[in-house]
Amino acid sequence: MTTKPGPLTDDMIAACVDDDRGPVALHVRQALLPVEGADAVFFPPTYTDIGYAIDTLADGRQVAQIDSVGAQANRLEPLFKAAKDGNAANPLAALVPQVEIVIGDAKETVVSILDAGHRLGDALVRASELAEAARAAFLAYKSGDASAIAKLAPTTLVFGAWDSRDTEAKLPRIVQSVVRAWDVSELKRSAQYVPPVDYAALGVVSDTDRDEAEKNAKSPLAQRGYVHVPAVDMPGGIVARGGIFRDVTVNLVALRQLDAKGKGNGTDLRRYVLGLALVAAAEPPDAFLRQGCLLTPDPDRPAPWMVVHRDGGRTEVALTPADALAFAERSAKAFGVGEGGRFAFEKGRAKSDVEAGKDKGKGKGKTAK
Repeated sequence: MTTKPGPLTDDMIAACVDDDRGPVALHVRQALLPVEGADAVFFPPTYTDIGYAIDTLADGRQVAQIDSVGAQANRLEPLFKAAKDGNAANPLAALVPQVEIVIGDAKETVVSILDAGHRLGDALVRASELAEAARAAFLAYKSGDASAIAKLAPTTLVFGAWDSRDTEAKLPRIVQSVVRAWDVSELKRSAQYVPPVDYAALGVVSDTDRDEAEKNAKSPLAQRGYVHVPAVDMPGGIVARGGIFRDVTVNLVALRQLDAKGKGNGTDLRRYVLGLALVAAAEPPDAFLRQGCLLTPDPDRPAPWMVVHRDGGRTEVALTPADALAFAERSAKAFGVGEGGRFAFEKGRAKSDVEAGKDKGKGKGKTAK
């Protein structure tokens, strides 16, 4: 008889948040499938000079990176953005302050900090009215007080940041997610572009220029579509015989390192951050990673959440998006969500920051303590 996993109880949550000898992580491994089926060809990201990021193991098997830790974080963080343009309200948006940077005057551009790749440590923040508050929050974190960051930009605690350009504060990721494909075979593809007319016959280009350009796909005529252009041995996707898996980990050791020295209850802060982490971790993944890479969970392979204990033991728990949201809402109410607001981008700050970076690169800059 199979025992049905129970929910995260109050006692388990207390151990996750406050017990230094408590569980070390929550983890789920989710099997994914291309929408075309298990044996379908799909397309990982390509990188300059290497193409697909494929590693070969000692036993000869090949493992492909489908979505990196950073890419996954950048997909999850905007889940907390407020809805725009009359769309239905996003309940996740009420969990965090909505901080935006306003650029320009007449045709202003508004950028949510939830879209800034380096979060509170992003150059956009340093070049805005938010710069001093962000710097003070990082310095407080280095002194053991995470409450200022939690009030200003709590997803910086959830997804991590490194304020490498200023205070050098390093915030580990509490939520880490990555997608890899196992035992992969790489395919190639070839194609041929055929222009709709003969531009040499029309006198647009000479026969000589046409013939030379057709030998070089990087020539201006080829690039602008005036000649035949072959594309040979281009990346053609991969097939994953060993499956595609998304691993999501909530780092409870890193969570328990957060405190609110003299600024309130550290337990409330940690429960608040845990609530945000659980919401992000339990949310169904974005299926459309890129062109040719549309992946969904495999309905025939359950993905149980596991509490991972210090001794390596594992306890299965039930964690649904609804459960995570309910806990996050209670925790946010207890801690108190920061106000948020709009902050102006200041060109002068950006220029000064650029110059400071040049000085630091020459060994003249000073790292804040």
